[in-house]
Amino acid sequence: MTEAREQQIQRRLAAIKRHLQKIGDLRPGTLTQQYKHPDRQEGPYHQLSYTHQMKSRTEYVRTDAVPRIKKEIDNYEKLRELVKEWIELGIEASKLKTEQAKK
Repeated sequence: MTEAREQQIQRRLAAIKRHLQKIGDLRPGTLTQQYKHPDRQEGPYHQLSYTHQMKSRTEYVRTDAVPRIKKEIDNYEKLRELVKEWIELGIEASKLKTEQAKK
C-alpha cells in the first residue's frame, strides 16, 4: 500500500509542477471598490491592498486594469494553494520513506 501511495503522491507532485509552469503573472492582495463620496456612492475607484516584505501597501488601480489585476490575484491564490499541497504531499512522502526505512 505504501508504494502505491508513494506513486500516487509522485504523480500528483508532477501534476502540480506542470500546473505551476502554466501560471501567469502574479499579484498578491485584495482589490476593492471604494467611493469618493461613500454616502452617495459617487466617484467609484478601485484600490489594491497588499503586504510585501512586511510592508503594507495600497495602490490605486485604473478601471481598464481591473480585469488584469483580478487575474493576477487569482493566479497568486492558485500558486499559494498548489505550494501548500506540494508541501503537504512532500511531508507525507517523507514520512512514508522513513517508515519503509525502519522495516
